[in-house]
Amino acid sequence: MTSPSPLMSRIRRFGLAGLLAVGLGACAPTFQADVSRFQAQLPAPQGQTFAVVADDPALAGGLEFALYADLVAAEMAELGYNRVASPETANLLVRFDYGVDNGRERVRSSGIAADPFFSPWGVYGARGFRRSYAFGFYDPWLAGPEVRSYTVYTSDIDLKIDNASTGQRLFEGQAQAVSSSNRLQALVPNLVDAIFTDFPGNSGETLRITIREDGKTVRAAN
Repeated sequence: MTSPSPLMSRIRRFGLAGLLAVGLGACAPTFQADVSRFQAQLPAPQGQTFAVVADDPALAGGLEFALYADLVAAEMAELGYNRVASPETANLLVRFDYGVDNGRERVRSSGIAADPFFSPWGVYGARGFRRSYAFGFYDPWLAGPEVRSYTVYTSDIDLKIDNASTGQRLFEGQAQAVSSSNRLQALVPNLVDAIFTDFPGNSGETLRITIREDGKTVRAAN
């Protein structure tokens, strides 16, 4: 009797529905950020005015900064604070900064031979191409561990709130994420969403905030 192929063995072991569920689950996009927040006498929102300013003078007046500042302002307004155009007339100064590094390489090994039926490179996708042939025929299970490298980037935002009249620091927060993208236009909105989750939070607490594809957030202590 002919032995079943690796594909059929997997289907019998897990079931076709299970394979589909695993595949879909692995592709489900989520965003995770580590959020740290500190506060000292941040006033409860009672209509106080605020202005968003660049913590880095090099960003002041930039169109990109203005786009992200609007995101921060929308979150502050939703909390009950009132935005004003001029920092000179604001009760609170919201100092905002953002950035992303140049990335670093990571290497991942599966520990097992790549399966050509599930490989992103197709039927002959297993790496260790020459080792995968034995006795004149192709054997994917002799290919050795699948190794691939990829680049990850660390992005972050910093948020500080000062009493405009006294200069007293009332709040400090940072949200940081590691991802395969360095596009700030996609990263900053999620980081802003993360830092304002359950704002202002418990002083000194660091949380892992997960933003799901449906927009819902999940928080867990680090």
